[in-house]
Amino acid sequence: MPAPATQQAYSREDVRRQLGVSKRQLDSWEKQKLLPPGGSLSFSDILALRTLVGLRKSNVSAVQIRKAVHAVRRHFREFENPLTEIKIYTQGKRIEVQFAGNKKMEAISGQLILNFDQAEISKLLSFPGQAEESEAARKMKSRREAEHWFEKGLDLEQNGAPAEEVIAAYQKAAEIDPTSAGALVNLGTVYFNARDWRQAEQFYRKAVDVDPEYALAHFNLGNLYDERGDRPAALHHYLAAIGIHPRYADAHYNIALLYQSMGQPLKAVRHWKAYLTMDPGSAWAAIARRELAKIKEAAILRGPQQG
Repeated sequence: MPAPATQQAYSREDVRRQLGVSKRQLDSWEKQKLLPPGGSLSFSDILALRTLVGLRKSNVSAVQIRKAVHAVRRHFREFENPLTEIKIYTQGKRIEVQFAGNKKMEAISGQLILNFDQAEISKLLSFPGQAEESEAARKMKSRREAEHWFEKGLDLEQNGAPAEEVIAAYQKAAEIDPTSAGALVNLGTVYFNARDWRQAEQFYRKAVDVDPEYALAHFNLGNLYDERGDRPAALHHYLAAIGIHPRYADAHYNIALLYQSMGQPLKAVRHWKAYLTMDPGSAWAAIARRELAKIKEAAILRGPQQG
């Protein structure tokens, strides 16, 4: 049986010289947890480093880069390393990401960006479309105001503000922009943590209605139904999440647990193995291996009994 392929390692000094990155800059990105600390770099790490270098060369401040990268990791938890698996770029002074084909999102706020094709742009700029242009400007202003309140909610959460203040900020964002799936999901999570299942379900469902392809909203609904003991509903939304993002490690983990508890070990095995390919080194991976071993042991014990 051939040995599994391993990633080639590159020395930090060689990578620094090739990309023109100072030791001080590299050390800074390590301290900010934007790169793995110490040792050599993998090809995946180099791709992530190229993204950081590109943002820095676009005159984006170090603070904005840090906020954007941490926000992208928060928005795209299903990806092992969003810096290498999705496109991150600058648009003027704003950092944006492109994902799921041609979808675009403002990195820090999580606000989806509408794509106007050339025909629509021409229509907005042509005379006598002043009313349409004015309407487009009004919508843009509203979206920016919603982004402000969304980011305020994030800051309040991170600083441990009272739940009432966090809820008020996210609700303001959702009122200004009813399509803000990120604000709706975060509202649901605040209520979920308070064990207010009814309110949490309401906001998670609204987020799915606004954006059916929002994997995190499906995943959170799965968690909600799982917590309430509704296994079929939980499984439905976890499967929806991996249908959108097949490498959603946490969803595979929860699906495996559900199948195991529902007496379907063979289906559980598939998802335990999928999870381990994406997260082989964490404490959760140790649990996954333990559960796989239990399933294997049970199968061995059943064999002689059935014979």
